Amino acid sequence: MPKRFKDISKHPEVISILMEALKEDVGTGDHSSLSCIHADKVSSAKLIFKDQGIAAGISIAKQVLMMNDRNCVFTFFKKDGDKVKKGDIGFQVKGNAHSLLKSERLLLNIMQRLSGIATVTWEAASLIKAYHTKILDTRKTTPNLRILEKWAVTVGGGFNHRHGLYDMIMLKDNHVDVAGGIVPAIKKAKQYLSDNHMDLEIEVETRNLDEVRQALTALPVQRIMLDNYTADMTRQAVELIAGRCQTEASGGITLDNIEDYAKAGVDFISLGMLTHSVKSLDISFKIKL
Repeated sequence: MPKRFKDISKHPEVISILMEALKEDVGTGDHSSLSCIHADKVSSAKLIFKDQGIAAGISIAKQVLMMNDRNCVFTFFKKDGDKVKKGDIGFQVKGNAHSLLKSERLLLNIMQRLSGIATVTWEAASLIKAYHTKILDTRKTTPNLRILEKWAVTVGGGFNHRHGLYDMIMLKDNHVDVAGGIVPAIKKAKQYLSDNHMDLEIEVETRNLDEVRQALTALPVQRIMLDNYTADMTRQAVELIAGRCQTEASGGITLDNIEDYAKAGVDFISLGMLTHSVKSLDISFKIKL
């Protein structure tokens, strides 16, 4: 889970997302622009932040504009990961007016959401910067936009949990109950990996301290999740685990109490709110002659 984020604007999956999104929006054509603006009209536009936060998606906005007009000329004043305030200009672009107008809504929809995710992640990470605990995202993402939303988390200073069902074994409460308990679930998972010659990390979710004790009898696993624990219960669980595997706190954690959980000594705190209920940053795209 690298701390530094990468520019994913040219990632094949991202390009595919953008192409499909443009197709959804443009359809048979931008008839509003076609009806009243000459096809050769050249204009300029500015991306303007109207909220304070963390910029995320400037590179994506550039990609959207370039997909509509390869001859766009940019002047950048901000980059992804920069702190921004109301009135700051992210970039200025000059290009075909039709292309600017076709790009406007898509680039704003993406940038506003990704910047909102980066901003709340930064807020959470800032509250626990005095501790070793890292902020994780979850799979509570918008369908088909996970790569973008998880990238925005890294822009804000967070880290990515598993990307999907395929890159980690995560034994949640339903798996544990259906499998017959913590220990049988872990043993079956290990046997599955061995039988299929797979090398995946195993994380097991626990609901109380007794389940933590059960999980400790079935080590090694890479991580024990402490789900919906109080901060005090989390501290007790961390003491029980005593560094024998990683610990992750999840459920019921907000910006108001997150420091209490970091203070309890967990390695990770996963927050669904980073992606499932984030407030978008207010951004505008103003076109001039």
